[in-house]
Amino acid sequence: MPQQSRRLFFEGARDTLPLIIAAIPFGMVFGALAQTNGLSVGATLSMSALVYAGSSQFIAATLAGTAASLPVIIVTVFIVNLRHMLYATSLMPHVTQLPQHQRAIMAFWLTDETFATISHHLQTHTKPGELLYYYLGSATAMYLNWQACTAVGVFLQQRIPDMTSWGLDIAMVVAFTGIVVPLLRDKSQWACAGVASVTALFTHDWPHQSGLLFSSLLAIAVGVALSPRGGHV
Repeated sequence: MPQQSRRLFFEGARDTLPLIIAAIPFGMVFGALAQTNGLSVGATLSMSALVYAGSSQFIAATLAGTAASLPVIIVTVFIVNLRHMLYATSLMPHVTQLPQHQRAIMAFWLTDETFATISHHLQTHTKPGELLYYYLGSATAMYLNWQACTAVGVFLQQRIPDMTSWGLDIAMVVAFTGIVVPLLRDKSQWACAGVASVTALFTHDWPHQSGLLFSSLLAIAVGVALSPRGGHV
């Protein structure tokens, strides 16, 4: 790897470090929660390695534990992950010159944390060709951290069965608040976040996480309705 590319790679990893730290308990709780909901060790580790979508993994594991039907799990996870389409649309102008196989790798590794890091980076660094290795540094660090934390959570759950009652899942709230709030700029984005937050509180007790699905759809609709016509994501 050329020196410039190596520098960008490690800068990406370094700039993602605060979010990596915030995600540590998040990953551990997922490993423990998946075990609590009946997933095998292999299924838990494979989900983190192949699905690699924190909030969707939590939802899928929770729904599996409540014996929800497969269509309900698929639809719920799909709706929750729709935000990644918005992320990809936002980044597309910066990656059009890259080969398809490189964009495919970037798409798989596109997470909330990496998107937040990349978005901040692009505000001050816009030179063509700089994004790829910076992105890979951020994404690789986040991916390895998630795999390690999932494994630690599985290990601890087998030895400390009540680990999920420690309240570590508050890390999810802290991490996502830290990611989302700095990216809110116009009234449509603030309205989307506000509607999602309030509606989620009122629908928290709906069965099979359907309240989360409803809140996501309503918030997206409000955000789209208030977004400037012809504006960019």
